[in-house]
Amino acid sequence: MSKEFKLPDLGEGIHEGEVLAVKVNVGQQVQEDQIILEVETDKAAVEIPSPYTDVVTQINVTPGQIVHVGDVLLVFGGSESASQRVGESASERKGEKASERVSESGQPRQEGTPVPAAPSTRRLARELGVDLHAVPGSGPAGLVTAEDVRAFAERGPVVEAQPASAQAAPAPVAPRPVEAPPLPAFEQRGGVERVPLRSVRRAIAKQMALSWAHVPHVNTQDKVDITALEALREQYKDAVEAKGGKLTLTVFVVKALANALREFPKFNASLDMDNEEIILKHYYNIGVATDTERGLLVPVLRDADRKSIAEIAAELTQLAQRTREGKAALEDLQGGTMTITNIGALGGTGFAPIINYPEVAILGLAQARLEPVARIKKNGTIKFVPRLMLPVILAFDHRVNDGAEAQRFLNRIMEQLAEPERLLLGL
Repeated sequence: MSKEFKLPDLGEGIHEGEVLAVKVNVGQQVQEDQIILEVETDKAAVEIPSPYTDVVTQINVTPGQIVHVGDVLLVFGGSESASQRVGESASERKGEKASERVSESGQPRQEGTPVPAAPSTRRLARELGVDLHAVPGSGPAGLVTAEDVRAFAERGPVVEAQPASAQAAPAPVAPRPVEAPPLPAFEQRGGVERVPLRSVRRAIAKQMALSWAHVPHVNTQDKVDITALEALREQYKDAVEAKGGKLTLTVFVVKALANALREFPKFNASLDMDNEEIILKHYYNIGVATDTERGLLVPVLRDADRKSIAEIAAELTQLAQRTREGKAALEDLQGGTMTITNIGALGGTGFAPIINYPEVAILGLAQARLEPVARIKKNGTIKFVPRLMLPVILAFDHRVNDGAEAQRFLNRIMEQLAEPERLLLGL
């Protein structure tokens, strides 16, 4: 009996990916959880494990092909007796019947059907010794999330009865975009080359268009004196590096931003227009835009408000390395509440960053430069002194915040950067 394997829902709005590699061949016997495909999404390259122990009878994809959630990627189909033996052995190994396997709606999963879960969730389940077939999925279409696995490991299976009258809410209707006019025939003017818009670059194009179309952006800019902060960074960078971290300017900005977000919660938010609500998040996960060979990716440092400067430096160094090497897990790139983007290493005196939707603000940093700054003496005379000045740019969603509050928020960030003692002491 043949079994189709479809691209599973990988979570966080990921609907498609590009096939990087097919790890099996037609006629090959594979084991459950054996890696069969490598797919690159707009978040990361992920390995897709087999949900079956069976023979591959058909492969419908090739490297470079774009696939969507629900597309049939491979077909399995060993002999009926072999499939029956696999099913029996799996049942004995798990010690449960198919009728005991629950889904999000509390209904049993059919024998032999794969559990919808991301590869990182499958790895977590193996590490915790949890049978995914027994875990109720709280995600869309019964997707089993990492949180579901952890909760199951802590308290065991819990099945909540659903009211008979409960119905799924209709999906919101997206506004119809204005169609762009057709492109001119560039080939008539001379030679051209067409490069496929794939993987990360394709995702960036969609994300930026989405943000620009839906969010009314406003920018406020300023400069902060980081002379004292740079002296502190130079003093302790070797000690932090010895512990596995890199004490960059971004590390201090992450901490300052997390502290400021606690005081200005409407910048740590998302806007739900369908329900006319502002969603205030009580966790502080800072995304840091990272330049990679594949394009711009945003790994997320979680609970930045609870971590020391040294802890942020170590974790951010590891996150950036995994991201640049293409080894970041999906969870590394999800769940941010506000983003920092820093072009200072490349130059620039300022720019207008685009908000990372569905966040409502983004903090941009340009290149810090020595500048003459006027100081007024007690006798009224003016003296110019060299100071290291950092341009900072805050882009925010004007539906959620106004200009005055945005400037107060930016002032709070700059205050901590200008006086690093305040930052270290949490003042």
